Amino acid sequence: MFGLANPERFMRFTGPLTPWLWGVAAVLLAAGIWLSFTAPGDYQQGDTVRIMFVHVPAASLGTMVYAALGISSFFALVFRHPLADAAARAAALPGAAFTALALITGSLWGQPMWGTWWVWDARLTSVLVLFLFYLGYMALRSAIDDETKAARAAAVLGLVGLINLPIVKFSVDWWNTLHQPASLLRAGGSSLAPVFLWPLLTMMAAYAALFLAVWLTAIRTEIVRRRVMSLRARAALEA
Repeated sequence: MFGLANPERFMRFTGPLTPWLWGVAAVLLAAGIWLSFTAPGDYQQGDTVRIMFVHVPAASLGTMVYAALGISSFFALVFRHPLADAAARAAALPGAAFTALALITGSLWGQPMWGTWWVWDARLTSVLVLFLFYLGYMALRSAIDDETKAARAAAVLGLVGLINLPIVKFSVDWWNTLHQPASLLRAGGSSLAPVFLWPLLTMMAAYAALFLAVWLTAIRTEIVRRRVMSLRARAALEA
């Protein structure tokens, strides 16, 4: 990881890798969508159960991407890792998109199952707070003109937001909530039938590959942007 902190080495390593990730993401998404639509309806939820194949991966990636953002912020703030700030910045937008998708699909799933679009349930509220942390991170970076100060302030906020991740994960265990407990990763194994488990795992792998493709592309773009800004600043000084 520290070897890839060098921008030149990072660009050489990720150059051929990124197109493959886009291809893997496309194949997995196609397979996941096909499996999701060919899976049978649930005996209680009917075809509404198919929302799970979009909602669960989006919710999982929303939390995992914020963990990546927080860890990158830590390295950027404490160790001045050369690419850590770029990695944190690049993770914010896709992470916010995954979290927003989880909130939207959760509401669409909750309305027929619970009879309401939204409740101030511990899980729902903590995921909403997670989404607000994403928005706050991006807003803070945009609000400060000095990029160095903006990066430092956003890194602090990114670290603070890590406190919310255990709450998101364990909220259904710590409090009596309307949201169902974990059915995929739990003691004793998954409670999902194979006809639902395999489409779900495929979609989760597709979302993960898609995020990695987007993340690496965004980091590479950020490196190029900073190089251009540096060249412009140098040219202005010489002029």
